[in-house]
Amino acid sequence: MADQKVKAQKPEGQKKPLGHGVQLVTITEKNETQRIDNFLLSACKGVPKSKIYRVIRKGDVRINKKRCKPETKLQLGDIVRVPPMHTTNSVNGQVKVSDSLSQALKDSVLYEDDQLLVINKPSGLAVHGGSGVNLGLIEALRTKYPEHQFLELVHRLDRDTSGAVLIAKSRPALKALHAQFRDDTVNKIYHLAVFGKWPKHKVMVDAPLRKNELKSGERMVVVSADGKPSQTKFSILNRSDKFTLVEAKPITGRTHQIRVHAAFSKHPIVGDVKYIQNLVEDQGGMEKARLMLHARAIEFDLPIKGGKTRRMRLEAEYDERYTQALEKMELL
Repeated sequence: MADQKVKAQKPEGQKKPLGHGVQLVTITEKNETQRIDNFLLSACKGVPKSKIYRVIRKGDVRINKKRCKPETKLQLGDIVRVPPMHTTNSVNGQVKVSDSLSQALKDSVLYEDDQLLVINKPSGLAVHGGSGVNLGLIEALRTKYPEHQFLELVHRLDRDTSGAVLIAKSRPALKALHAQFRDDTVNKIYHLAVFGKWPKHKVMVDAPLRKNELKSGERMVVVSADGKPSQTKFSILNRSDKFTLVEAKPITGRTHQIRVHAAFSKHPIVGDVKYIQNLVEDQGGMEKARLMLHARAIEFDLPIKGGKTRRMRLEAEYDERYTQALEKMELL
């Protein structure tokens, strides 16, 4: 069958969703400057992230008939070859969202306008599908908001971390917010419950971090002299006999930064099975706790009409499981 040539900004004109049979997509203003991996994650509904990266590595995805890398940025008029890819948790390319998840997302909206959506993400929900996860926050939101042709994550949270996540509703908003993250004008405030009594004098952890993949394929982040510079500010909010509620303000934005810096300080986060390791002998009855890391607040400049901005601070309340765990640790 001959490749079908379709316009990226007009999915309603396609005979079948992207990823269902080989197709050629012409890049328009809507997707100009977007990374190819992010374009495919958005366009191929329900396809796992691992599958997207696999077909890119194999060379099955081509830009103007040439191989590409995940970070390759698209240009206006590029022709992208999209190979066939099987979807998960979908019917005819449409992701299934349960009624309970749909209601939870509705109840989790912190802010919404024509440029931006801010969600208090539940713990246990990945921000996007892939790596064994069929459905993520962004896929669920795209199903919930079918009238929006553009919905993209501005930043990410770990699957088991709850709290404030920014989702752009337009490419100009996405670019403006990404620029703020690059310029370090976005302030993110996290709350975390850790084992032990966090020392009052420990207000800054400055330890370089490097990603490390184990033989099992599991990804870990370690403190290493050859890692990327990483700094986190910490302050004490409350303490009990065995636990401390801490506020963290990451200066840099490395993967698992707060989790690794807490563990490096000998006070791992409660519920962090990846990084507790042998650091804690007695978990004080919190062995089955969720990851006690919550993106409590975020401060940024909201793009408004006329090229102006308005400084915003949005706060995400603790969920019931987080609150109950804090009460059990006598931190509330």
